[in-house]
Amino acid sequence: MVVPPSPALFESSIASLPLLHRGKVRDLYALGEDRLLVVQTDRLSAFDVILPTPIPGKGQVLTSLSLFWFERLRHVLPNHLTAADPATLVAPEERSQVANRAMVVKRYRPLMIEAVVRGYLAGSGWKDYQANGSVCGVALPAGLKEAQQLPEPIFTPATKAPAGSHDENVDFAAAERIIGARYAAAVRRYAIQLYTEAAAYAATRGIIIADTKFEFGVDAAGALYLIDEALTPDSSRFWPAAQYRIGMSPPSFDKQFVRDWLETQPWNKKAPAPALPPDILARTAEKYAEALRLLTAA
Repeated sequence: MVVPPSPALFESSIASLPLLHRGKVRDLYALGEDRLLVVQTDRLSAFDVILPTPIPGKGQVLTSLSLFWFERLRHVLPNHLTAADPATLVAPEERSQVANRAMVVKRYRPLMIEAVVRGYLAGSGWKDYQANGSVCGVALPAGLKEAQQLPEPIFTPATKAPAGSHDENVDFAAAERIIGARYAAAVRRYAIQLYTEAAAYAATRGIIIADTKFEFGVDAAGALYLIDEALTPDSSRFWPAAQYRIGMSPPSFDKQFVRDWLETQPWNKKAPAPALPPDILARTAEKYAEALRLLTAA
């Protein structure tokens, strides 16, 4: 699957449809009462702050990967995707803004947690484990090292935060309070199954999926669906299997590369964020494109 190059899109401007919301990355437009046009821009969010520099081609990579995973994992759980062509639903002069970077989806009620699944000890999970031997209330064996694979994948939910705010890791009991015990149990079960199947496939393509986050929604009848994006470099931590070593954070295909650079900057992790220099911009775009190529190439 090849993503054609295009100018970077920091923000869409679809005047032919009502704008509902601009998120950290996605712009949402209304298509009647029951559908949405989701435009994946090239914005990049790090430490819950939108960076001022867009990553060329990033939105197209996210869209292509989400479409790939939605199709591959639809047997596990239905998703919100429709067969409608975004280009037919906007004005002719707006089609360049949706080319290869937009989806038409059903409009479901989102469940207000981030469904995070961790298969390896990294990021905030590693920090939590060092502090108390557990992650989001899930006790883990003693003596684990950074980047080590866990005995089995664990569900570590987080609250959903608006742009400029930080997601907060919570335990399962908190997730039950937020979305209800029945949905919390179902989300945990499906999230782990989705992760497990995706990780097994990615391993055959030389990529370790260390962790990922899913979002779920429900229809009017209360049925559960996979929504938003799925298993992209923005929602997941991808590691090259050939460079994986226990005890160190491996180089990655995802925005961890940008996070690592930002950690070296004199920045307080609040808006405004520093602009990315040309070399970091180019290398980040290459990382996104490489993840897409490895995962989807025939």
